[in-house]
Amino acid sequence: MSFFRKTIAAAAIATVFSIPAFAETTLNVHYPMPGFFKDVMDVISKKFMEENPDIKISFVSPSATYEEGIQTILRQAGTAEMPDITFIGLNRLRMIAERGVNVDMTPLIAKETDMAAQGFSDNILRLAQVGDRQVGLAFATSNPIMYYNADLIRQVGGNPDLPPKTWDEVIALGAKVKALGNGNEGIDFRWQGDDWMFSALLFGAGGTMLSPDEKKVAFNGPEGVAAFNLVSRLAKEGGMPVLTKQAGEQAFVAGKVGFTFQTTGALRNTIKNVGSKFDLRTGPLPLLNPEKGRLPTGGNAVVILTKDIAKQTAAWKFAKFAAGPYGASVVVPGTGYVPNNELAAKSPQYLADFYKQNPLFQAGLNQMNLMIPWYAFPGSNGVKVTQTIVDNLSRVVEQTATPEEALNNAADEVQKLLPRR
Repeated sequence: MSFFRKTIAAAAIATVFSIPAFAETTLNVHYPMPGFFKDVMDVISKKFMEENPDIKISFVSPSATYEEGIQTILRQAGTAEMPDITFIGLNRLRMIAERGVNVDMTPLIAKETDMAAQGFSDNILRLAQVGDRQVGLAFATSNPIMYYNADLIRQVGGNPDLPPKTWDEVIALGAKVKALGNGNEGIDFRWQGDDWMFSALLFGAGGTMLSPDEKKVAFNGPEGVAAFNLVSRLAKEGGMPVLTKQAGEQAFVAGKVGFTFQTTGALRNTIKNVGSKFDLRTGPLPLLNPEKGRLPTGGNAVVILTKDIAKQTAAWKFAKFAAGPYGASVVVPGTGYVPNNELAAKSPQYLADFYKQNPLFQAGLNQMNLMIPWYAFPGSNGVKVTQTIVDNLSRVVEQTATPEEALNNAADEVQKLLPRR
């Protein structure tokens, strides 16, 4: 039995005998992406209730995506429907902070004497800060990695034990896989949905989204040009088809795609869906600028919303538990996300031995030194900004616009969506 299933089973058994029929405080909790997080949320909440029998965790309907999640919370803000706790995409924390929807955790952290000893270093805390406010605690953190079909790579003369380190190598091997025919595709790059994978290319080239004063678009500089040109090359030279997110995932796990690039958070589901169909491998994401390149930190943070003081005390306990070493020890094996807690990553009690025994998970772990915050656009148009970038990337993949046209259009449209100061 796997570590994750043992954890689920143990938590479930313990819950049956430990949780009383009636709890003093009930916390309504919302989270996104149940395909990734339902099982881990169930395990974490059961263990928490076992250790805190006076607190009951009640989950409300989850949201399909981070974007849907933030829109739901903004609609419910100040109403009886608003949950006590939510899990918000790291790039959307700014939207709730600027509206004052969340509870600032800074005073709660100040009362703690051992946050660092609990695995919450300053770097970890910074992932969920907006200005001088601690909006949440990072719960699930990820970076983008390379997944590849070692059988297809061998078939075209590549060495799966030495995965490509540059985009040129990826494109060359992808083209050879595409040339095999029989429905094989060379590359799937997860450009759909949000701006995260675009930021992986932009940051990987050493670029930034906006100018330092956040008044002007900066992603249309040389780094953005390199990123959009690469997406075009992936399509034209590397055999990347126009696929939806779901279709891309299905094609890869069916053994019909050489390389796919997406979040390490999808690793557990990918392993399960691939099964024994082919030799699955993972590797680091190539950087357009290996010296200056960085990678965006994906994932979400646990955020306290309730203004009820008694509930806030219970919510803080749950937030620390979910984002703490036990929570990380469930999230990482159950999904593929990298540890958001330094104690969990280093301690044999939690994850140190897991990484030794599960090499596919090491690609994301080994890139942690490159992780920087997922950029959050200022103002109220963050979701529209994201969609604008995605729409223009789509034109490049579909080859209905040149990279230069699409990038310039994206920059012009995003500039209009930025706050006027």
